Amino acid sequence: MLCANVFAAQNNVLNVDRAIPNSMQLSFPNDNNITPKKSDFSIVSYVLMSNEEGERWAVITLTNLASGKRELNQDHLLALFADGSRLTPNEFKLGFNGNQTQSVTVSFAEYKFPILSVYSSNDQ
Repeated sequence: MLCANVFAAQNNVLNVDRAIPNSMQLSFPNDNNITPKKSDFSIVSYVLMSNEEGERWAVITLTNLASGKRELNQDHLLALFADGSRLTPNEFKLGFNGNQTQSVTVSFAEYKFPILSVYSSNDQ
């Protein structure tokens, strides 16, 4: 019984997925015109993570391009998955001061296909 619990716990461990170069062009159709909510946030970088159970996570570093305070939430971000799907992360909120850069870890729940990229309205 103890071995089964240890094995189950190991499956929940997040691993950093292989990095994809920013220069890589992806061109999946977007027939439903799914886009992130307009915002003043630009993604500086991100690290994609997953586990064997299909959980998808990202550590995203963003900059508030506005001079005033802004609040980032799940509607401001989209992930592009390897099957061409576009999904927002699970609900979250993070406040930013003007021109501030911060990192946030967000969950994209469980999904069969890996995340290929994460973007905001300023990164398309």
